[in-house]
Order: sequence, then C-alpha cells, then structure tokens
Amino acid sequence: MTDKLRIVFMGTPDFAVATLKTLLEHNYNVVGVITAPDKPAGRGRKLNSSAVKTFATSHKLNILQPTNLKSEAFIEELNELDANLQIVVAFRMLPEVVWSMPKYGTFNLHASLLPDYRGAAPIHWAIINGETKTGVTTFFIDEKIDTGAIILQEEIDILNSETVGSLHDKLMHLGSQLVVETVQLIEDGHINTKIQSKTELSKTAYKLHKDNCKIDWNDSIDHIYNKIRGLNPFPSAWCYLKNDTDTLSIKIFNIEKETEAHTLANGQIISTKSEIKVAVKSGFLIIKEIQLPGKRKMDVKSLLNGFNFSEDAKML
Repeated sequence: MTDKLRIVFMGTPDFAVATLKTLLEHNYNVVGVITAPDKPAGRGRKLNSSAVKTFATSHKLNILQPTNLKSEAFIEELNELDANLQIVVAFRMLPEVVWSMPKYGTFNLHASLLPDYRGAAPIHWAIINGETKTGVTTFFIDEKIDTGAIILQEEIDILNSETVGSLHDKLMHLGSQLVVETVQLIEDGHINTKIQSKTELSKTAYKLHKDNCKIDWNDSIDHIYNKIRGLNPFPSAWCYLKNDTDTLSIKIFNIEKETEAHTLANGQIISTKSEIKVAVKSGFLIIKEIQLPGKRKMDVKSLLNGFNFSEDAKML
C-alpha cells in the first residue's frame, strides 16, 4: 500500500478538464494545478485563462502558471507542494527535473494506442489516416515524447462518419476514467508496465499546420473524405474556390461521399438550389457545411440563398 496520494495535475485545454473533474469526483487530493499562463485574445487583447485554470479556480484549487518549467522559482514552488504523484493531460513537454520529482512518478494520458500516433495531434491523424480503431493510453513520462512505459490502454471504434470533434469528446471521457483506474493501481501498489518497443514501426501524429490541412482534390475519394472529417471542426480543412474571376480561400466541414463513375474533372462543382457536389476520383463529395472568407460557418442551403456558382466553378 502506498502513502496517501498528494497529486499535482498538469493540463491546459478542455480535454484535460474532464480528467481533473473526475479525479475530484473520486475524492483524490489534488494539491496543485499547473497550467499555461493567461494569453491575450480577441480584438481587445483581453487576457484569457485556460479551460483548466477556469475549472481549477471555480474549485478553489492551488494554481501555478509558469512560463519557464526549468526556472528555480517554479521548481521551488513545485517542491513545496510536496506531491508524490503528478498527472499530465494535454500539457507541455516536461524537463526531467519536473517529471522525476514525485515518489510515484509522473504519468501522462495520451489520446492514442501507443506506440502509434505519438505527437501533437493523435485524434486528428487517426481519422485522417482512415483508422477504424483508436484509444487512450496512460504511461510514465521519460525523456522523450510519448515513449515511456505503458500502464493501461483502452480501445474504441472509430465510426465511418466520425469527426475529430465527436471522437475528441469520446476519448476525453474514456481517458478520464482510465486515469482514475491508473491512480487506483498506483494507490494499491499494483502497477505493471509494458515497455514500448524501440524497433516497432509506428504511425506519427504530426503537428497540424496550414499546408497539411489543405485539401488535394486529385486525391482519392476516401482520402479526401477522411481528411475533412479528421479536421472538422478544428482546425478545419481548407482549399481554394475559383468562381468566375474570384479565387477564395474556403473551409469545408460536414460532408458526405457518393461513389459513382463520371467523366468530370477533379474539383469541378455541380450546384443546385439546395446542394453542392464536388467531383473527385470515383465519385462526388457532397458539402453540407462551409465557410467563406469573412463569413460565419453555414449550412449549404443557407449559402445558396445568396451565393451563385459560375458554370466553370471549381475547387482548387
């Protein structure tokens, strides 16, 4: 049996809030919360708190917001919390002086079945790559990214119509339960870990940026369909729309696919009063939700009330 747990929790976005909430619901002693510094946002550049800080403040938890995780001042503050376990969910890479500090170690929740999809965007890439299964993993942090000894894993199916938004929420709740199971194992002294293979080839969850979020209309129907789903609603797939003399940068969200032989050029648009279809290899992608520059996201029927496509309109 271990000593009574004193937990420091580290996280920033909504994904991490679910785990912190579940820990408190199970009456675990969270002695400190480490989250990102407030950042200016919006037109007024007003300071914006992270989702974790907002939640932690409402529960009167002790909050630290270091800019430098190696600074002597932060290390001293962390030491004073006298934690014997640290839990990390969607936070920054930790220096060894931090992750090696507690008696029972520091473990991380990652939204994939490691060793696959190590990196920044595991939920997105699982859908983009057309996976049918994914999951969550808890593992002890070491000096590299997402390579530490695995504690527990839980698998989940990816539905054919799944978006990154819906899968994010499923994994967020599944992960919060896995963290509690992991804490219970540590509390009972029943931890058995599995070392990740160093030679096994694994898929990578590359950081998303503008270039790898652009739609290639010359790709296969399934690849395009998966890419748009895997970026919906954030950060969103985009492309150019050529309409008469205008070339607009647009974002595409909800879609359906229709397999059908045709002789149209890839990217060619067929529009009616209620529908937009884009020709691709072996079929069409039917756009359900779209966003034009400077406009809000809208369903296609609303767009077509005030927007006309030229006969040679094309997605580029």
